[in-house]
Amino acid sequence: MSTGGLALVALAIAVGLVGIIVPILPGGLLVIGAIGVWAFVEGNAIAWVTFAVAAAVYLAAEVIKYTWPVKRMRQAQVRTSVLVAGALAGVVGFFVIPVIGLVIGFVAGVFAAEVVLRPDLRRAWASTVHALKGVALSVGVELAGALLATMAWVIGVVLTV
Repeated sequence: MSTGGLALVALAIAVGLVGIIVPILPGGLLVIGAIGVWAFVEGNAIAWVTFAVAAAVYLAAEVIKYTWPVKRMRQAQVRTSVLVAGALAGVVGFFVIPVIGLVIGFVAGVFAAEVVLRPDLRRAWASTVHALKGVALSVGVELAGALLATMAWVIGVVLTV
């Protein structure tokens, strides 16, 4: 692949990494997609093994991203219905206040749902904090998986040059 092609793949990966933190794009899929395009264009064994490693690492991170935070929230007794209410409010918030509205809407939705279910403000705030920690953990795990996939790609590029 030419230097320009590598730069475009690197740019797509960088945009994907930012997309994980700022939920506008499907960041992780963009990272894996860019690595997949690189592997397709390179077309050699090293490129395909690199892609397989990157995809496996990212897939493992995706599984962990959905299981680990859920387990922690169950231990903290945060109900699924509360998280659904927070997610719906987050989506509405995203369109009302672009980008930061997602977080504001999620926090407001979780807190309001907890207050409705359990009219204890301290308990509602504790559940909101646990839900926020779960979301942060989820984003962190996805980012770690995408960064590891990116490292695999860099190693693959070095090996194919």
